[in-house]
Amino acid sequence: MKRWFPLPVTSVLLFLIWLLVNQSVSPGQLFLAVVLAISLPLMFRSLQPMNDPVIYRPLTLFTLLAKALVEVVRSCFNVSAIIMFRKNDGIQSRFIRVPLDMTNNYGLALLSCLINITPGTVWVELMEDSGELSLHVFDLHDEQWWIDTIKTKYELPLRMIFENYSPGHDSGNDKEVV
Repeated sequence: MKRWFPLPVTSVLLFLIWLLVNQSVSPGQLFLAVVLAISLPLMFRSLQPMNDPVIYRPLTLFTLLAKALVEVVRSCFNVSAIIMFRKNDGIQSRFIRVPLDMTNNYGLALLSCLINITPGTVWVELMEDSGELSLHVFDLHDEQWWIDTIKTKYELPLRMIFENYSPGHDSGNDKEVV
């Protein structure tokens, strides 16, 4: 059964969404819904992660998402004000590099989402050889502030959530750092 329906919940949702979008349960629409519900999960099966993410601190995840939501709203107002009221020559768009310690793919994916949904910032590239994130900032005034913000507000909680990292503990032997 898993061979034909690798993602059964996704298949059911695709079937229902197709019918809702087309507002019809005619035989043709039912046939198309079944074809899509079976074929799309099969086509994208190779994109599925090999293992499920392990979330070590769910409360930290919810706190991070709530803080990110506040940051997104704040950035919306700031970027809108810059676009509407400032002259173009006063805007300092720049690329910066942020050194990252995180290696967990799920944590990096969520960090990418958080950065990209925040107006005024874009995740450009993760340089795997150096572990640095290339980031574009719409109006950059203090590069070190951005680096510190990414490292403390986003990367640290994500490491705690996905890598079971404890600040103040050495990751190698879990002895407390003095």
